[in-house]
Amino acid sequence: MEAVWQEMQMVFEFIFGHLMIINLILAVIIVFFQRKDPKSVWAWLLILYFIPVAGFIFYLLIGTDMHKQKMFRTKEIEDKLSDAIRHQEMSIKNQELTVSYPEMRDYGDLVLYHLHVSNAILTNDNEVQFFVDGREKFQALVEDLKQAQSSIHIQYYIIKDDEVFRSILEVLRQKVQEGVEVRILFDGMGGRFVRGRLWKELRGMGMQVAEFFPAIFGQLQLRVNYRNHRKIVVIDGKTGYVGGFNIAREYIGLDKKFGYWRDTHMRIKGSAVDALQVRFILDWNFAARNQTIAFEKYLAEPEVGPNSECPVQIVTSGPDSLEQSIRNTYLRLIHKAKRTIYIQTPYFIPDEAIMSALSIAVHSGVEVNIMIPCKPDHPFVYWATYSYVGELVLQGANCYMYMDGFLHAKGIVVDEMALCYGTANMDIRSFSLNFEVNAILYDEGKAREMTEYFHQDLKRSKQITKNMYLGRNLLVRFKEQVSRLLSPLL
Repeated sequence: MEAVWQEMQMVFEFIFGHLMIINLILAVIIVFFQRKDPKSVWAWLLILYFIPVAGFIFYLLIGTDMHKQKMFRTKEIEDKLSDAIRHQEMSIKNQELTVSYPEMRDYGDLVLYHLHVSNAILTNDNEVQFFVDGREKFQALVEDLKQAQSSIHIQYYIIKDDEVFRSILEVLRQKVQEGVEVRILFDGMGGRFVRGRLWKELRGMGMQVAEFFPAIFGQLQLRVNYRNHRKIVVIDGKTGYVGGFNIAREYIGLDKKFGYWRDTHMRIKGSAVDALQVRFILDWNFAARNQTIAFEKYLAEPEVGPNSECPVQIVTSGPDSLEQSIRNTYLRLIHKAKRTIYIQTPYFIPDEAIMSALSIAVHSGVEVNIMIPCKPDHPFVYWATYSYVGELVLQGANCYMYMDGFLHAKGIVVDEMALCYGTANMDIRSFSLNFEVNAILYDEGKAREMTEYFHQDLKRSKQITKNMYLGRNLLVRFKEQVSRLLSPLL
């Protein structure tokens, strides 16, 4: 034991003795070998300078870059989609799409962008239902799970072993006994709340379980960035869920710290479910390398009902993508707005382009409305959010704090004509560091419905006025400045 302690002392002495050299090497790597945003580069260099030892460790944990590695084998599904993509591209260029759907006349370029960049097919035979309350969402999910006949695919960022998960497991156990294939995919960091023996127990029952970027030595997570933040459920290839709710008791309002949990989730029936299924399978095959599955078996004929007329594009993004597809969707929608913009997000840390677009919109006479939570779950992120929101308040935007619990909904509605909601916050982490999935709905009725939810939330919100923001005390100003300085790393 004494020998081990002596070796550790020697290691520490070496690190401290060569700290300047180590910092210099790391600075060279950050500046010359990793393509980071200049703001992020300066933030890391400041951290290395002021807190050299801790900064070195922080960089190893959250600073390393994936170099936009292509993590998922997509060629198989891309080949199958190529004909449909080319057909839709021609329809847009020939303006055939706007003849069938006049409300899409202003968004054909956005559809075309995602066909080029994301292979995201536009499907127009969808029925979409919104959930803004966790209890209602999970009640509907459990009922759909009970109807499963062939397969259940569940993917969440956070899963906790509590009454919410137990209510779902009760159904899954029954379904496995009936011969239904059940797969559960969770993120290694978000799923750390569930003990390994429960996963082992579920595997013993016949369920398949996979972990995305697992921890090492049980609970040690060396990869803080690049988390799989997606929340997807696909049942029989015909019913899909996507949105902001994770699986835990706080999402049904049972955590006193947060109170009521206001979120947004979508239940989709129609051809858009295929895109959710493909995304799940790609993520599953990456995480469960010895249990990979084929696409063909799980792409089902859509169930089309009398209300299945909503055009939908499912868009995904991640650190392995060359384009920040969801971020670019938000940006394009902001630029296209003529009358109104409604944004809800728990974390508002936009990049320069998003801030500039919102500023231009405000000064161009567009009514810009932004809603954030009234309480932080991550203090640095909250104060950075407050700083950016305050800047827009001073320019004339309408900004609100949701006071009735915690606001976790993530999305944007433009001109009551189109909306984009899902798992991606309006922050740098969601834009470039996490794996996300959103649904774009080009539907006037659904856009108006989501706008109405925003107006209902206003009754439980407090407006951040110019006088309120200018009157903040020195402590708040200090928190804002420090948090904003670190915002490229948050």
